[in-house]
Amino acid sequence: MLSTNQNVPSLEVGDIVFTCVAAYLFQSISKASLCWSNHVGIIIGHDGNDYLVAESCVPISKTTTLTKFVKRSHHKHYAIRRLTTPLSDQQKLAICSQVPQRLNILYHTGFKFDSKLQFCSKFVYEIYRDALQLELGKIETFNDLLKTNPNANLTFWKLWFFGKIPWQRKTVTPASLWFCPKLQTVYDSSPEVSQRFYKAAS
Repeated sequence: MLSTNQNVPSLEVGDIVFTCVAAYLFQSISKASLCWSNHVGIIIGHDGNDYLVAESCVPISKTTTLTKFVKRSHHKHYAIRRLTTPLSDQQKLAICSQVPQRLNILYHTGFKFDSKLQFCSKFVYEIYRDALQLELGKIETFNDLLKTNPNANLTFWKLWFFGKIPWQRKTVTPASLWFCPKLQTVYDSSPEVSQRFYKAAS
């Protein structure tokens, strides 16, 4: 379990956990979206020893402990964001009720929102949308995402998509969740790391 830190608040169902996966694909997502975080999960409870996180990851969506979730993050950097308006117990139950049907689904490495497959930010986005009719983050096309960032590595994305970027494909990114004004950061283990990333990306 994560070591106790007096600066870490008690977590709640519905809290979104942001991390940074070091694999090249995910680092490319960070650079394209100008955000340190490239992976997200959602708190769904506590098992008596650790918080439980639901996530869409390679190869399939699953639940795991917060300790294991954070361990996969670069330098174990993680942050917690929460709705600015507290969730009721009924709303928390509604969030949890959306999770089982989204588990054991293959990960979509092409990040296509209009697909039966999953990826992390779509997983969280849809849970909030279907449980509470609340949109967190935003759906945008690859054209919106890549063309607004002059430093985006288009060569990598062309290779990733076998020579042709699907410019009109809709997606939703961890960055759009991170910057969502409906959420507030209640904990960041390394805020200085985030700031260094922003400077490097600018």
